[in-house]
Amino acid sequence: MNSVYRKPQDRTEPARRIVIAGATGTVGRLTAVRLASAGTDDLALLTRDPTRAAAEGLPGQLIGVEFASPSALRRALRGADALLLITNDPLRPEHDINLLDAAAAVGTPHVVKLSAQAVTDPDADDLITRWQRENEQRLKASGLPWTLLRPRSFMTHALAWKDSIARHGVVRSVYGDSLNACVDPADIADAAVQALTGTGHQQRTYALTGPRAISARDKTAILADVLRRPLVFEEISLAQARQEWRARLPECLVEALVLSAERQNSGAKAAVASGVQEATGQAPRPFRAWAAEQASAFVPVCG
Repeated sequence: MNSVYRKPQDRTEPARRIVIAGATGTVGRLTAVRLASAGTDDLALLTRDPTRAAAEGLPGQLIGVEFASPSALRRALRGADALLLITNDPLRPEHDINLLDAAAAVGTPHVVKLSAQAVTDPDADDLITRWQRENEQRLKASGLPWTLLRPRSFMTHALAWKDSIARHGVVRSVYGDSLNACVDPADIADAAVQALTGTGHQQRTYALTGPRAISARDKTAILADVLRRPLVFEEISLAQARQEWRARLPECLVEALVLSAERQNSGAKAAVASGVQEATGQAPRPFRAWAAEQASAFVPVCG
């Protein structure tokens, strides 16, 4: 860290000016909408593309800023009471460095960081997990008050199947019976809102999972029931999965996904945690509830 954090006086009121870095991603978008609905009067969303964010109807003040620009980030964070820090590129670790340096420089009283549950697994040593661990260590070393949100896999990852379901009624995945205690991103957003606006969340870590671990084969059966149509599950080999990932990702990230899939197949992602209940006071949503809300995404578009 290049900047020295200036510790504020203890706050007894909820945060007033809230900044979200990574506002157009799944969790950032859901959190912004919830904060606006709750009456947050000063909400700033940092995004590389404010035009896109405006077209999507995101609330609050849209600030176009590159995470690679420390000076722009300091200007954007000035006066913030809380920052939701979401980054998504393990090949750009400077994004977290710059955001935390800016937060320390302007004296942001609280940083809520979206991390990953994998950081707690000593056998997880892939590129993505190492990046998240380093991000957490950097935040804890900054002197900034922090809250860590550590979700398991997002239920929304099932949307990757929407075209094959809509067109062919097929779900294809590697290690079809391996279990993951996946979580609804809406629960992550609810936890973020509580951490950003409530009290008692500083220096706390929340492990966020769904109510039970399920497999890709389980998800297929649930989707078939929700959509009221037969669906076929086809297990693909790890070699096939690797080829599909290579079509859109660099090799280093492909290898990270391979290691992650193998850990899931070993049972490393099946444990259910109580973080959603602890952070929000509500039980986590099951995959069936998420699927029912998203059912239209899996229906063929006519025309």
